[in-house]
Amino acid sequence: MTTTYESTVASLEEAVGRATALAADFAGRAAEHDRQASFPFENFEALRAAGLLNLSVPREYGGSELGLAAACRVVQQIAAGDAATALVLSMQYIFHAGLARRRAWPEAVYAAVCRESANGIALINALRVEPELGTPSRGGMPATTASRTRDGWKLSGHKIYATGSPILRYFLVWARTDEEPARVGTFLLPREAPGWRLVETWDHLGMRATGSHDIILEDALIPLDHAVDVRLPFDWGAPDPLVGAWNGLVLAALYHGVATAARDWLTRYLHERVPANLGAPLASLPRFQSTVGEIEALLFTSEHLLHGLAAEIDAGDSAAAARASLAKYVVTNNAVRAVDMALGLVGNPGLSRTNPLERHHRDVLCSRIHSPQDDTVLLMTGKAALGMR
Repeated sequence: MTTTYESTVASLEEAVGRATALAADFAGRAAEHDRQASFPFENFEALRAAGLLNLSVPREYGGSELGLAAACRVVQQIAAGDAATALVLSMQYIFHAGLARRRAWPEAVYAAVCRESANGIALINALRVEPELGTPSRGGMPATTASRTRDGWKLSGHKIYATGSPILRYFLVWARTDEEPARVGTFLLPREAPGWRLVETWDHLGMRATGSHDIILEDALIPLDHAVDVRLPFDWGAPDPLVGAWNGLVLAALYHGVATAARDWLTRYLHERVPANLGAPLASLPRFQSTVGEIEALLFTSEHLLHGLAAEIDAGDSAAAARASLAKYVVTNNAVRAVDMALGLVGNPGLSRTNPLERHHRDVLCSRIHSPQDDTVLLMTGKAALGMR
């Protein structure tokens, strides 16, 4: 039975407590959803009942607006139970935080989306990546087009990796207009709009329960005021460092949560596994102890870097926001290394689907594909250190 709480959360500590309780429940279903690549709808009903879907929605529209530190803590806890659920939740937090900061949308549309998100299961995510373009973070114009008609905007194109697509209430479609000169930006597609379809293509190594399917737009019709943020390409300017910080640190928290779950499973296994020729738990062997110590060092570093930086950003430290991409690089690579070491220590049992470690290993590898990717982070960090533009 789902416990119902107040619809908003008053503090970071309260949010973490609710998330921790839910994560234990989610963990019991995570393997089945992963194996079947089925979407965990029930988890989002539980998150709604716990008041955790609106954590970054502004208070003026009924949200909790708790900040980056709370979002990172909640996502880390949920990811320890079910990483796929945590990824969809991450997108909700990241995009609402970004929308609140930019406030570029028509006020009536923005207020309606926020109020719906605060009061129900109204998840939102972006449709940006395309088969030909790849991710727009690498540059280039989308092939998806928006045509203005008397009845509204018509969207046509093919989007891939639409994380959360089975449950999303709103899609943020990145498209270009068919005007001359063309503008580019975000068009808000409600789920009930005509002219689009979901194609179930998602069959990946990790994050299998995220429902990251393809979306085909065939003259999908939206109201004129749902062209919510559309500009000439050169009017977009540089990305907002604070919006980037939310993206980098919330995703880092997710994969740090996966790594901590792997560590917790490993330590239990090493205490429970007693080989006949040893007559004592594997945890008693110096080789296992030193490797677990190295894993602890990685996770300790990530824990303090991630949450310390998030707290500094919430306190208004702009320099901390500028370091978020580098923190994402460190934390996600530490997570991959920690889970890989755990797998190497356990051997064959760690690759068995009867144990969660193999799922954690597959899921944590997905950290490498989220923007900003490692090569971009290192290039920009190196250029800054060298005083190069």
